[in-house]
Amino acid sequence: MSKTKPFAIPKQDVWQAYLRVKRNQGAAGVDNQSIADFEVKLKDNLYKLWNRMSSGSYFPPPVKTVAIPKKDGGQRYLGIPTVADRIAQMVVTMHLEPHFEPRFDQDSYGYRPNKSALDAVGQCRQRCWKRDWVIDLDIKGFFDNIDHELLILALEKHSIDRWIMLHVKHWLRAPAQLADGSLQPRTTGTPQGGVVSPLLANIFLHYVFDKWIRKQHPNVQFERYADDIIVHCTSQNEALQLKAEIEARMAQCKLQLHPQKTKVVYCGVAKEEKEDIPRSFDFLGYTFRRRLVMSKEGKGFVGFVPAISNAAKTAIRQTIRSWRLHRKTCMSLKELAKLTNPRVSGWVNYYGRFYRSEVTEAFVQIEKHLQRWAQRKYASNTGQASKKRARRYLGRVFKHYPQLFVHWRYGLASPVE
Repeated sequence: MSKTKPFAIPKQDVWQAYLRVKRNQGAAGVDNQSIADFEVKLKDNLYKLWNRMSSGSYFPPPVKTVAIPKKDGGQRYLGIPTVADRIAQMVVTMHLEPHFEPRFDQDSYGYRPNKSALDAVGQCRQRCWKRDWVIDLDIKGFFDNIDHELLILALEKHSIDRWIMLHVKHWLRAPAQLADGSLQPRTTGTPQGGVVSPLLANIFLHYVFDKWIRKQHPNVQFERYADDIIVHCTSQNEALQLKAEIEARMAQCKLQLHPQKTKVVYCGVAKEEKEDIPRSFDFLGYTFRRRLVMSKEGKGFVGFVPAISNAAKTAIRQTIRSWRLHRKTCMSLKELAKLTNPRVSGWVNYYGRFYRSEVTEAFVQIEKHLQRWAQRKYASNTGQASKKRARRYLGRVFKHYPQLFVHWRYGLASPVE
């Protein structure tokens, strides 16, 4: 730590920030410099970054903007900072997070240590059993519309180091570089993809929503994962009234609820409710709706429970198709398992937590590709007999090596001889 610098930033913090950025990997920013490129002169690059941050002369370069297709046919824009800028943002995040983490609400789950999306889904599941109505909130273009002045006011409520405030203001104003190379000034929002952005977003919604609803409606329960919010109510009237209040609160804070995606949902199991009332909602890749559930005693009953959403199934099938397993006849089954198992394991661990039987549909696609792989690799023709031989072959492999593929281990779409 230097005594001659206006800001006391330990060099070790910059080093630790670099290690965390390296673990997370990520694409190159506007300078086209990868992490490997940055490491060619690692010591010099880290010293230069520390020197500029400590002296207050660090200004972030423009943020590379990449358009990502959305499920509804639109686009969302991902901001990719340079490697050096990601390290600088990580330094600030490492200082800000310990200050705000103890202050965040227990029902805020997004981008927080020791909390996960599955925790939020599980809590939502339990509360849907106890309260028959929910408000499924969707904030329109949240990350792009965070008001800078309100965010700075939220930060200034705390004793934040002056150098942190300086750098946060610089990041908020950093222009976006579009695909054609032009620069677009930023007057609102914080780019998705920035290291510090999730924390800033949490701080913003902590004041806009969490603290507000705790004060105004202390008995209301909710789960929030970043800007995905589910609010539980005891009646339709309460839900409709609260939805209007939340809409007014968002407008007061210069945000807007999506008029089509925000809805009041009935999550009870009674049949007499009106048919035009929504009876399902999606939350963090799960669809909540009425389903047949088996009790521990083996008795069936109707419950409002989550299972993998159709959108998630479609995304999994598209990824599986992109692997083109049936064409990789130069690879062995063991090599195919090594290729696919890490991704499949992540899907099973996430989407298999609740109502695992629904996950089977997504993994049937893998079996189809493995069957076609076996046909191409071992069969002399592509007729029906060839398909049968391929199934028998995979069945024999499964019998002797049931742990080979992750989805076989869990009994998901395993082949039958």
